[in-house]
Amino acid sequence: MNMQAKPTLRELSYAEAIREAMDIALSQDERVILMGEDIGVYGGAFQVTGDLVEKYGTDRVMDTPISELGGAGIAVGAALTGLRPIFEFQFSDFAALAMEQIVNQAAKVRYMLGGAVSVPLVMRFPAGSGTGAAAQHSQSLEAWLGHVPGLKVVQPSTPEDAKGLLLAALEDPDPVMIFEHKILYKMKGPVPEGYYTTPIGKAAIRRTGKDVSIIATSIMAQKAMTAAETLAGEGIDAEVIDLRTVRPMDRETVLASVRKTGRLLCVYEGVKTLGVGAEISAMVAESDAFDFLDAPIIRLGGAESPIPYNPELEKAVVPQVPDILDAARGLLKGRI
Repeated sequence: MNMQAKPTLRELSYAEAIREAMDIALSQDERVILMGEDIGVYGGAFQVTGDLVEKYGTDRVMDTPISELGGAGIAVGAALTGLRPIFEFQFSDFAALAMEQIVNQAAKVRYMLGGAVSVPLVMRFPAGSGTGAAAQHSQSLEAWLGHVPGLKVVQPSTPEDAKGLLLAALEDPDPVMIFEHKILYKMKGPVPEGYYTTPIGKAAIRRTGKDVSIIATSIMAQKAMTAAETLAGEGIDAEVIDLRTVRPMDRETVLASVRKTGRLLCVYEGVKTLGVGAEISAMVAESDAFDFLDAPIIRLGGAESPIPYNPELEKAVVPQVPDILDAARGLLKGRI
């Protein structure tokens, strides 16, 4: 019997896994180029691109001027000519400066030209709070871009998915926005060697359970897992779903979990109002899974506030493990 060997797993950091994915892509496909501010000799604002410029040269790893709009426009143009650019923003917040190119060009060109062209563009956004970078460098804006038809939006929460989703994004003919939480860059975990992809649009069931469904994104999936272990010690069996992809969202996995547990807690770092949790809630409310609910849906998102600089206030405005615990306990005990 022919047995296929399983890929070797190594411990890599989230940042190392992303760098390895880009290294593999650059080595295997001459159409792949990296673009962004200070990604060359400096190695990127968070040192993710590292020394790739030394390996592939400045024709493949290109520093762009300090103009997000201009750099994004060049990346869109490069994709239209047949290249496969990976464009890095120093901070996800700076997407605001490039929304014309992202929303009005990258997302719409294929539609407006009747499918005659595609925009195989990957954009990487270091996102989220926890680094003391204050209001203009700490936001979670995935719901902004998830609102736009024509874009795919992913949020890897593990090193394995950070690599696999990036490689999957490079195979996609349409623009893919990857939001990488800055706190996760140093997190380590098992990552398969070589080339593999993680499917875009498919959530991961990180923990099975029967009492409450915790649907989480990005770093909140890690916090939800920590909370679930504590809840298990209290006799509460939580199921943790790592959404992984904001658009397209994995409807089937979410609804199946809610039908099983009858309780839904959505946990995400972006501002609660009009956030990812609102879409999850509406998806459940508009389906037959609504009839299985034994308690109201709870959205646990960011506060109605810019991210503060003060470290204690910074923690206070986004969900933390104790907040997840309190919300889950309340759902089970009928306090909510």
